[in-house]
Amino acid sequence: MESVKLTIDGCSVEVPKGTTILEAALANGIYIPHLCFHPEVRAVGVCRLCLVEIEKRGNAVACKTPVEPGMVVRTETPAIRDTRRVAVELLLVNHHGDCLTCAKSGDCKLQDVARYVGARPEAVARMRRPAPAFTIDDSNPFFTRDMNKCVLCGICVRTCEEIVGADAIDFAFRGYSSVIATFGNKPLAESKCEACGECLVRCPVGALAPKKARTPAHEVKTVCSYCGCGCGIYLGVRGNQVVGVRADPASPVSLGSLCVKGRFGYEYVNHPDRLTRPLIRRDGVLQEASWDEALELVATKLAEHRGKFAALASAKCTNEDNYVLQKFTRGVMATNNVDHCARI
Repeated sequence: MESVKLTIDGCSVEVPKGTTILEAALANGIYIPHLCFHPEVRAVGVCRLCLVEIEKRGNAVACKTPVEPGMVVRTETPAIRDTRRVAVELLLVNHHGDCLTCAKSGDCKLQDVARYVGARPEAVARMRRPAPAFTIDDSNPFFTRDMNKCVLCGICVRTCEEIVGADAIDFAFRGYSSVIATFGNKPLAESKCEACGECLVRCPVGALAPKKARTPAHEVKTVCSYCGCGCGIYLGVRGNQVVGVRADPASPVSLGSLCVKGRFGYEYVNHPDRLTRPLIRRDGVLQEASWDEALELVATKLAEHRGKFAALASAKCTNEDNYVLQKFTRGVMATNNVDHCARI
């Protein structure tokens, strides 16, 4: 692949042709503040925080400007520093400041850029108007939508359009009344939203927050068990409980995406009524048994009733597993009574 050499803040870097200045800087450990940029959706340059100075060309937004051979870029000048600080302060003016109780505290991009540019408390206090009072959308069973904390970066809109393909949300109204809304500004539960949570994991602030947010002590890499797709996930574990699920961005199957079941349907693991040992009915009562005893009983009963039973396959198995089951049912158990929950 053809590469391009350029200079960023006096450092010579080499990146593939077509890379933007922001991508080149971040890939080489040079931080440029940004809010509306996310590597998995198209760049739009609306937050203006990634402003840089290009020698002999003037200022440009780094997320939209491709690199060129010999380009000399400065990410910090007095004018750029002042512009960024004012832009961040204007965002903070209309932003709810309950940071300590916010689910995104410590992982908030607005906190990061405010700290980096040196937002001035006195300037924010001078410009602050009565805080917006949007009604919190609590209709979704898995996460809340609080437009009082939204910075209108549009990442959720682009995610829903480009990655999910649902187009459930978009920009609505105008001027100071601009907001991210569903069609007709209805609650999420009454819209086309699939509750997949893709917008949730990409939101840079606390506008989209999980209802049950618990920080895990460690993570375990595994595969989602809900269907036969085999999406890669990381289970967040705390104590002896699963407290969250994160998509595996390196998974060749899911490519870092998950459906609503894979992302939020993990609580059955912690349910007190979940079976962890096989049960055998003795004298009409189900009693715990060993796996060897249970498997022996199953083998015995299958042999006794050969040709007189049916097999029910599962969508949670792979196609290969279901193929083996139907071959076993027809070839070994001598019956064609095979059914599947995903039949058409």
